[in-house]
Amino acid sequence: MNKKIKKPSEILELKNVGPATLKDLQTMGITTVKQLSNADPTDLYLYLEKVTGIHHDPCVWDVFAAIIHEAQTGQGLVWWQFTPIRKQLPGTLCSHVRTKK
Repeated sequence: MNKKIKKPSEILELKNVGPATLKDLQTMGITTVKQLSNADPTDLYLYLEKVTGIHHDPCVWDVFAAIIHEAQTGQGLVWWQFTPIRKQLPGTLCSHVRTKK
C-alpha cells in the first residue's frame, strides 16, 4: 500500500481547534495560523454562515475570537472567556433574525 501521509494542520495545535472548527476554517480557505492572526471573528462568523448557507451557534464566534487571540498573542484562552465580549457587540450575530437595510 502506498498511502500518502497528510501533514496535520498547524491550526490543530491551537487550544480551541478540534476537527469541526478545523473543517469550518478549511471551508473558508483558512489553513494557517498566520491567516488567522489577520482575521476578525465577526467577519469569519458571518462568512461561515454565507458559505455554508446555515445559521451557526453564536458560540462559534467565541471560538473564532479565542483562536484569533491565540494566533496573535500565543496565549491560548478557553473560548468561553470571549462570550462576554460577543454579548457586548451591537446588533446580533444571528443571520436569521438580522434585518437588511
